[in-house]
Amino acid sequence: MPRLLFMGTAPLAAVSLRALARDPSLQVVGVITQPDRPQGRKLQLKPSAVKEAALELGFPVLQPEKVRTEESLAAIRALAPELIVVVAYGQILPKSLLEIPRHGCLNVHTSLLPRHRGAAPIQWAILDGDSETGITLMLMDPGLDTGPVLTQVRTPIAPSDTAESLHDRLATLGAELLLETLPQWVAGAITPQPQPADGATYARKIERQDGLLDWSLPSVRLWNRVRGLVPWPGAFLSRALPGVPPAVLKVWEARPEVGTTGGTPGEVLSADPTGIVVRCGEGSLRLLVLQREGGKRLPAREFLAGCPITPGERWGNGD
Repeated sequence: MPRLLFMGTAPLAAVSLRALARDPSLQVVGVITQPDRPQGRKLQLKPSAVKEAALELGFPVLQPEKVRTEESLAAIRALAPELIVVVAYGQILPKSLLEIPRHGCLNVHTSLLPRHRGAAPIQWAILDGDSETGITLMLMDPGLDTGPVLTQVRTPIAPSDTAESLHDRLATLGAELLLETLPQWVAGAITPQPQPADGATYARKIERQDGLLDWSLPSVRLWNRVRGLVPWPGAFLSRALPGVPPAVLKVWEARPEVGTTGGTPGEVLSADPTGIVVRCGEGSLRLLVLQREGGKRLPAREFLAGCPITPGERWGNGD
């Protein structure tokens, strides 16, 4: 097998790196990941999941701020990679880098391209109500997830899935597909196929405000928002209590109740141990697990014991 350089940052990428390290036929010559970033309340520098895995496995690590600089490219050329594998790295690679390895740069992307190109394909697959998603292994070009496809694997999105559970499943599927495909690719047994012109969508980066529940939307879309934004930023609203400032209220589990009638969007129809039912633009949403700011995630029964909610209350967007 050729000399392999791995590029990745996110926890999903660390799963692929560990899988590659277990294959005795592969020669990983180095790992490139993003620089340590400040995290947590104290903003202490923390290494990426890939850096932690690489150091544990004994691989040399490079952390350029920008991979497209001449200094970074020279460091990559010095490693003499014949193949580069990229998984959730976080920067678009320039043509000058893509041309370095003779076997090209392969990318593990967590969607069925051309659907959900971009930064957050896992979340948007759920937010958009897709019934399935998968892994695409592609040969990279200078575009944003536009390169020709080597192979794909599909997986259904279950009603119980969240972005977190789907992430973990796709991480495993991606690592498995990579190991299965690399020998065939290096042997010249695979001809990459151009992505179809139809069906392309863009999965933009998730922002905190995406979690705000808009009760004018159908209950199914809000249910997808609850599932698709776990663990960050989480679906949320703010609720003012008498005599205290508004507190952020997060919703971690819910289910749609399409046949509900009566009430106006944002109105609490019922609040009992089985959940808090809120009217939506179409149908209603039953909130099952909630969390007040600074508190714990609680099932509706326990949440209501410490935070009474009265049917007839009206929750606006952010109220």
